[in-house]
Amino acid sequence: MKPPTPSGINRPFEALEGLFQVRRTSRLSASPRVPAPVSGPTPALDEEALFFEAMTGVQRMPWNAIEGNEKTPTPANAASSEETVIGQLRQLVDRGRGFSVADTPEYMEGVGCSAPPEITRRLHRGDFSVQAHVDLHGFCAEAAQEVFDAFMRDAVATGKRTVLIIHGRGLSSPEQPVLKTRVAGWLTRGYWRKWVVAFASARLCDGGSGASYVLLRRRPASKRLRRRLHRRAQTAPYQ
Repeated sequence: MKPPTPSGINRPFEALEGLFQVRRTSRLSASPRVPAPVSGPTPALDEEALFFEAMTGVQRMPWNAIEGNEKTPTPANAASSEETVIGQLRQLVDRGRGFSVADTPEYMEGVGCSAPPEITRRLHRGDFSVQAHVDLHGFCAEAAQEVFDAFMRDAVATGKRTVLIIHGRGLSSPEQPVLKTRVAGWLTRGYWRKWVVAFASARLCDGGSGASYVLLRRRPASKRLRRRLHRRAQTAPYQ
């Protein structure tokens, strides 16, 4: 309980307290009201934080599990296979190895009586050493035949087994190669067919389709010998 105010005391500013209270109340009522926070878009500065918050617990999907993007597994020996192919291409470019002229229209081959068909593949592959050769370039057909006959006569007399006939590719001929066709006829239908086991176009290093290997017999194939060779070929390959 407040003590009683002594009488007789002068209080000239006592009324000012009420005046200050009235002014303070009016000033507070006139000040702008701060709006309450409204839920809405987050400021741009917080977008990155919101993204990581939304991605919490999300796991990355493997690439090969996405439909349409599945990758074929690479074989373990893919690298070695590629190196093998590159090596074969290098041999083809540098030395001509691995190229078979049998796959071209210029390839020429023939097999004598009772000889196994695979003998031409061995002949073209170079399994037999060339012991003599003759070059028919620059000769007409008649002169080329004389040179060819003389060469074959000497090869048979000296026991040559594999010879090389260089006849050219005949690309300048208007229709078909002249000497190349003639040589094929001399080996298959002429006198020397009895001595011919087989013939085939040469390797690139020996002239390619412009030359032919010829494998000769040790003795001519007579009719009796042809029958015997035919029976032998039925049971054993050519040696």
